[in-house]
Amino acid sequence: MSPIFLILLFFIIANIPWFIERAFLVIPLKKEKSVLIRLIELIIFYFASLLIAIAAEIQFSGDVYQQQWEFFVTTFCLFLVLSVPGVVYRYQWIPMQKKLR
Repeated sequence: MSPIFLILLFFIIANIPWFIERAFLVIPLKKEKSVLIRLIELIIFYFASLLIAIAAEIQFSGDVYQQQWEFFVTTFCLFLVLSVPGVVYRYQWIPMQKKLR
């Protein structure tokens, strides 16, 4: 897998909680998802993306390099940055569209 493909994949995964109204992609909800559920989904999807990255690292080098806590904090912050378009869409774009109607 190329690095660009992985970044695009992580971009899509980071924005899933903000675009899809089902909890964890499968559980239909009667009301709109709360921010807390979206943040929990974001954290779980971060760990899923880590598993994908570990699998890509094993495929590329055959071994997984051990990381310290700083790596995980940095990658989580980058994952949050990747999710910004979804947050803008959910909390700025949609309310603005409703006001214009």
